[in-house]
Order: sequence, then C-alpha cells, then structure tokens
Amino acid sequence: MPPTVVHNAAEIDFHSPGKRHYQVAFHMDGTWGYSLVPLTVVVGAQGGNANGVLCFGGTHGNEYEGQIAVKRLCAGLDPQHMTGRVVLMPQLSESACIANQRVSPLDGVNMNRAFPGNARGTISSRIAHFVKTHVFPIGRIVIDIHAGGNEGAFPICTSFHPIPDPVQCAETARLARLFDTPYVFIYASTMASGLLTDEAEAEGKVTIGGEFGGGESTSRHGVTHAYEGVRNVLRHYGLLEGMVQPIRPHGAPESRLVKAERLEQYHPCPRDGVWEPLLEPGSPVHAGDLIGRLHDFSDHSSSPWEIRAPHAGYLAMMHLSARPRKGQTLFVIADQVSWLEVGA
Repeated sequence: MPPTVVHNAAEIDFHSPGKRHYQVAFHMDGTWGYSLVPLTVVVGAQGGNANGVLCFGGTHGNEYEGQIAVKRLCAGLDPQHMTGRVVLMPQLSESACIANQRVSPLDGVNMNRAFPGNARGTISSRIAHFVKTHVFPIGRIVIDIHAGGNEGAFPICTSFHPIPDPVQCAETARLARLFDTPYVFIYASTMASGLLTDEAEAEGKVTIGGEFGGGESTSRHGVTHAYEGVRNVLRHYGLLEGMVQPIRPHGAPESRLVKAERLEQYHPCPRDGVWEPLLEPGSPVHAGDLIGRLHDFSDHSSSPWEIRAPHAGYLAMMHLSARPRKGQTLFVIADQVSWLEVGA
C-alpha cells in the first residue's frame, strides 16, 4: 500500500499496533500544492515500552546517509518482533531533499535553525512546529542523523551538547556509544540556535545527532553506522529483540570522546581563498602543526597563507569545500576527554 496523505495531524495513528506509512501535507506558501513529508509509525505488537524512539533524516536536504538509513528502517522494522513505538521521518525537510540543498527552496530556511517552529510561519517553521507539538510528545529518545553536506568534513561520529544534568548526560553518552562510531563529539550549543536537538534536549529527552558522511555523497560506512546504530538503540531499550551488536570490525579501538564546548575552538577562515587541507578529519594535532594552506590566485606567484594549529587536540571538523569564505568555520580542534567525565 502507498503512503496515506494526511492534511491534519489528528489523522495520524500513533497508537495502534502495526506499521503505517504517511505523507504529511504542508501547504506551500507561494502556490497551490503541498510538500509531502514522509512519516512512518511502527508500534510493536508485543506490548508497550515507555522508551519511544523518534528518528530523523533529511533535516538538511544534501545529507544522504540519514535519509537512506531511516528509509531502510521504515521498510525493515517488523512490529511483530517489537515492543513500544518508533516514529521515523527520513526527509524532514522534504523540499530541501528534493532540491539537494541544505535549506528549503520554498522559504530559504535551514530546518535545523527553525525550532521550536510556528504554526503560522513559513513551511519549514510549520514542519518544525508539527514535530515539536505532535511528534516530540510521544517519544523519549531522539536521533537526528546528519552528514557534513558541503559545509564540513567530520570523522564519522555521533554528537551531543554539554548537558548540565548528570543523569541525562550519562544516558545520552551511552546512547551515543551504541552507534560504535570512531568518534563521539561534544560540541558547543552556542554555535547556533533553533536546532532540533536543542529543542529535544531542553525537553529532557535523551538526544543525539551525528555526522555520518559529507560532500553530498553517500558513505557506505556512514549508512551502516546510522542504520545499525538505530537498531542497537532499539535493542538497548528493549523495543527490538536481540542484543546490541558491534558495528566496526573486531579489535577496533574504543570510540574516542572529544569535546569542543568553547567557541575559541571553532576557528574562522581568516580570508577568502582556495583551501588546501593537509590533514584528515580526526587527526591528532600539536600546537603549531600545519593544517592547510589558503591560496590567492589574484597573484599566482604569491606564497600561500599557512594555517597552523593554535593548540593541541583532534581535528573534529574541517571545512569541506575548496572555496571557504572569510568568517566561515575552517576547522575545529577538540580536546580528548575521558568517558568518566560524562558518566558513561
């Protein structure tokens, strides 16, 4: 059966056992018609579970690992072997996904800056408001799967913000480790506002994001970590039968926990230029190490501007495109921290 198109959130059955596919219609602002946002509800046939899981892909339209992994979950999860409820939205900003853009072409809004949304705002704001008021209330675990798009290159990682509450922080860290990524990244909540994960964290939900690829491509490793990681989450919380499974090969080192909670660790590009990176994301660096060069082709005989690490740590992110603009984040150097610091 094809997905059911719904115009009113009250038409979505979030409660009955079984699996239901929907397209939630949000009217366009400039013409007659709708953005049809995919949503799947899976409610286990084996009883209730208080740990409802909400999983999002396509918050940015040019990031594909989450879209693919969540779509696979829409097809693959079998309610006959599950308890509790899972809500899956593989293309949250459906219009951005169709356009292969970071932002929606319908209103120019970055969905990951649109929360908590507005019922009478532009289309991205109305989708965010729908998530805030109809999807968030029925889940306790929130997963927002990202990739670098054309913004940044990351080592494959899960991520979360510094969380003041020690109980919430420890459970979030344990959740992040279920994806068995090489890195787990604690990043500054002050870098941006209006994030889906910000809103979920503020409601006390156990919430993670993550960067599972980049470059508007599809990383097979990123898809594997995203897909199997969500299944591990469902196993961990008892929604899915079976034990948590390792994702990386046997003998892989423990996931490295790194933290960049100070804005001083996010280094802006000092000038326009052509970027020549010399290190890979995830690389350890020492103060003074050469990270890359900026080239000015208005004078092709000029020496490049050498970009060096101002302090030691790990390269948690590097600008991806060859043409960074002045002020854009060029790289992030994070500190390695102990898992004991977050109670995990």
